[in-house]
Amino acid sequence: MSDQPGPALRTEALEELLVERGLVDPAVLDGFVRTYERDVGPRNGATVVATAWTDPEYRDWLLRDGTAAIASLGFSGPQGEHMVVLEQTEHVHHVVVCTLCSCYPWPVLGLPPSWYKDPAYRARVVREPRTVLAEMGLVVPPERRIEVWDSSAEVRYLCLPRRPAGTDGWPVEELAALVGRDAMVGVAEAGAPA
Repeated sequence: MSDQPGPALRTEALEELLVERGLVDPAVLDGFVRTYERDVGPRNGATVVATAWTDPEYRDWLLRDGTAAIASLGFSGPQGEHMVVLEQTEHVHHVVVCTLCSCYPWPVLGLPPSWYKDPAYRARVVREPRTVLAEMGLVVPPERRIEVWDSSAEVRYLCLPRRPAGTDGWPVEELAALVGRDAMVGVAEAGAPA
C-alpha cells in the first residue's frame, strides 16, 4: 500500500497553496466546478434522456436528429456539434469509445472520466466488449448483441438507456436522477428506483 495521499487530498492541498499565494481566486474555481457539475455535466444528458422517456415525439426526434433535439433543450457547443443517439433495447446494447483519443460529448456529459481516456479501455472494449462491461459491473445477457461505436471529431454518441421499470408517471426531474453518465456511455444501465 502506498503512503502517497489520494488524488482528492492532493488536489485540495494544491488548491490551498494556489489560493494562499494569490494565484487563484477560490470563487473562480467554485464557478468552474459548478459549471461542469451543473451546466456542462451529465445532468444535461440526464435531462435529455428523461425528456425522451416522457415525450415520444421528442424521443423520435432525438433518434432521428440528435444534434437538433439536444440543442432544443439548450445543450450545444464544442464537442457536441454532431450528435447521434443510440437507443438501448432488449436485443441490442450499445457502448461508446474513442479509439484514437478521447472524443466525448462534453455538452451533455461534462468532462470525460479517466477510464474513458485509458488506452486499455479504448483497445479492449472494441475487441472484448462483453468482458470489459462485466469488469465494469454490467453483465449483458448473451442473447443481447453488443455494438461498439467509435466517437470521432466528426461525430459523438450518446446512449439512450432503457427506462427503469416502475417509473411510469414520474416527472422529468425525478427520472433524470436515475440517469448517470456511465449509462449514457453504455457501460451501465439507468438506475432502478429506490
